[in-house]
Amino acid sequence: MFWCLELLYQPEEEFYGKELILADRETVEQEADSILKEADVCDVAFLVVGDPFGATTHSDLVLRAVKLGIPYKVIHNASIMNAVGCCGLQLYKFGEAVSVVFWTDTWKPESFFDKIEKNRQNGMHTLCLLDIKVKEQSLENLMKGRKIYEPPRYMSVNQAAEQLLAIIQNRRLQGEEPAITENTICVGLARVGAPDQKIVSGTLYQMSTVELGGPLHSLIVTGTMHPLELEMLKLFSVDSSSFENNAFQRTT
Repeated sequence: MFWCLELLYQPEEEFYGKELILADRETVEQEADSILKEADVCDVAFLVVGDPFGATTHSDLVLRAVKLGIPYKVIHNASIMNAVGCCGLQLYKFGEAVSVVFWTDTWKPESFFDKIEKNRQNGMHTLCLLDIKVKEQSLENLMKGRKIYEPPRYMSVNQAAEQLLAIIQNRRLQGEEPAITENTICVGLARVGAPDQKIVSGTLYQMSTVELGGPLHSLIVTGTMHPLELEMLKLFSVDSSSFENNAFQRTT
């Protein structure tokens, strides 16, 4: 039995030669027992994007299996957490990763910005995982218990950059001078690992103007950079002259 986490690009059953059961987030988080139900009498595979332990939900599946006496085997995979090395930044210089969520008219959290600032003050890069809205319900449908879902939305690099720029402005109005500015060097990545992957580097302001095409996108806010990291990022720069001017202050 093959369970497959519901993806942006759905795999074809012909490729696996098996029937696939699509499992959305709700199924995995709230109906995990159904995935393990027949594992004591037949092999059950759970297919995910990226590394299997990139989400605590998948650790929960392992713990449930152990409690039921079901043996398990993990096949590791690449994920965005290590694939971002394709831009030339050294992985051991990344600090805590953050999630940048879509703002609404009434909810505009800034906690992720504080973590980015802390990383930068420590000379570390920050991988920003951008929001994905799949099978989300409107407030009205949620309150009425209707299983009607909004169209999927995937945050882009320029949307994330715009929110960071707005936070910078808010902090300045409060009398602060953030460690991250419009001129902080960032990296935008789209569809990493695909034949049409795209990488661009430049200032945070420039990231708010780039168009990298379809999902999935990620954003990196750089910390202190080694000369080799700078040389690599220059390969992807939106504007090589402004890149050198803005990056010079963060070299080692």
